[in-house]
Amino acid sequence: MKEQTSEPAADAVASRTVSRVVPEPTALKALAHPVRLRMLGMLRIDGPATATQLAVRLGLNSGATSYHLRQLAQYGFIEEAPHVSRRDRWWRARHELTSVPPSESAGEALDLDMAFNQAALSLQVGQMQQALEEYAELPAEWRRATKADDIIIPMTAEQAEALTKRLTGIILEAMRAAPPLGETASRNPGMVPFYVMLHAFPYPGRLPHREREDER
Repeated sequence: MKEQTSEPAADAVASRTVSRVVPEPTALKALAHPVRLRMLGMLRIDGPATATQLAVRLGLNSGATSYHLRQLAQYGFIEEAPHVSRRDRWWRARHELTSVPPSESAGEALDLDMAFNQAALSLQVGQMQQALEEYAELPAEWRRATKADDIIIPMTAEQAEALTKRLTGIILEAMRAAPPLGETASRNPGMVPFYVMLHAFPYPGRLPHREREDER
């Protein structure tokens, strides 16, 4: 075992608590919108911004942007941020992660779960496409860190759940050891937000479809 020293390494980062939100159904319904998901992601990654700034980045008018921001604020995803400028209203994210537990039953809860996952998937596919377009221009070390693998493993539902929990735990451990989102550049010039997506599901078409309650 390596001997401990009295001073930590310069690049060591103490483990921290990662703030997260578990939305109630009405809040999840408000969040299940591609534009709002993008806005929330921008505020989490880049820090506070105004409606005008976000409108330019999203290619929207400031009125539409302000409406979506009010919706996010109403359900507790963002809040007003203190800023030196009194002319503009600045917003910041309240949490770093959104956790959406899978619905255990059919009905409205499952419909909301599906709507949120569809909005999240649309956003993720767009990010993956943009990352692919930028891949050739990346420095070699970042190309080596980039992966686009898919692996298929025979498993029971219990084994699959245990695996996804373990993988999520590893990713959250790395996040707890990293600086908060929005502060990476100030902490380390070589750090950038690194996007990790975890998609795990039974191979399509291999399980019987459960009938919906309203179709029985």
